[in-house]
Amino acid sequence: MNNSSCTPNELTCSVMPTHISYAYLGMLLALGLPLNGLALWVFCCRLRRWTETHVYMVNLAAADLCLLCVLPFMLYSLKDRSEDTLLCQLSQGIYLANRYMSISLVTAIALDRYVAVRHPLCARGLRSPRQAAAVCVALWVLVIGSLVLRWLLREQDGGFCFSNQCRQHPQTVAFSLLGFYLPLAVLGFCSLQVLTVLRQRPDTDSGQAEATQKAAHMVWANLVVFTVCFLPLHVVLTWRLATGLNTCAIYGALYVTSKISDANCCLDAICYYYMAKEFQEASALAGPPSAKAYKSQDSVCMTLS
Repeated sequence: MNNSSCTPNELTCSVMPTHISYAYLGMLLALGLPLNGLALWVFCCRLRRWTETHVYMVNLAAADLCLLCVLPFMLYSLKDRSEDTLLCQLSQGIYLANRYMSISLVTAIALDRYVAVRHPLCARGLRSPRQAAAVCVALWVLVIGSLVLRWLLREQDGGFCFSNQCRQHPQTVAFSLLGFYLPLAVLGFCSLQVLTVLRQRPDTDSGQAEATQKAAHMVWANLVVFTVCFLPLHVVLTWRLATGLNTCAIYGALYVTSKISDANCCLDAICYYYMAKEFQEASALAGPPSAKAYKSQDSVCMTLS
């Protein structure tokens, strides 16, 4: 065996779950399950009026819950050194689908926010809860469809399970990279545009200044959380695709960075309880001055949630 290859058994040993892995999993489950479950209950049962942001958040909470629920099966598959059993394939399929669904939904929220703030006069025709639901359905279809294609490619090249990743088709890595870097570019552009509008908004009193500051902090928080959780994993994937290396060190880095990305499930849930409120407060005066003359008290053109 040369230095750029790794056998399945060696790979399994290099990413074998440890006591730290189980403690980390327990922390994620203890925080993520109640937080996301509570968020779903609030959004579905306690809110009287559905908005675009609430539709996206319900789907995001559902995706995060699914990912959290499958994490124990993923660790079991690694510990058990499973081959391509049905349990292992389903675990990886649900895990990957909900990871990239979370990425897509966070990007959709940022794009929706950008349209509401940067183009308030056009937002009336572009934004509605029904259209947000249609976007979510389209994203689920796209993510699951790409995952099915990825599964077909992986099956031709040695399996789909976590412990079989030494034999991975390069196109499956390309799917992952496209599913992250494109949303990252959209999220970065939309976030910076919203921050620019918020920074240009005149502060007529201390209450409005505080609302604007809170909204700006939320934009930065979402962007930082997204980048910190998902960028390290995809940098390692990019390095692996560019160099063609399949060393155990590469797969160890993939394992560690994938655990970092799992923390996004808990961090998303913490943001749920602030996002809608803060943007509701700041959106009334967030648009450009030319648009303010056209806005009435009950207009929803410039709402962010």
